[in-house]
Amino acid sequence: MNTPEQTPKKYWKTNLKYLVILLIIWFAVSYGAGILFKDMLDQWYLGGFPLGFWFAQQGSIYVFVILIFVYVHLMDKLDKTHGYDEA
Repeated sequence: MNTPEQTPKKYWKTNLKYLVILLIIWFAVSYGAGILFKDMLDQWYLGGFPLGFWFAQQGSIYVFVILIFVYVHLMDKLDKTHGYDEA
């Protein structure tokens, strides 16, 4: 059982873990797919554009928006787990 002193520390540790993981995913998609692996991804097309170009121009933005929703979902679960939910 968590003591009251441990709950905020565990909460923020988990929160930072989520942030780091999600930012690594975003970095991998935006920098990796849009820059590092662009030439390899340009073999395939999406919507008439090379896939590497698409990731550099639009894909990383879409992934970022999806990651925002994932973060909200994860934080809602974490808030309920630690008793910080609004309900």
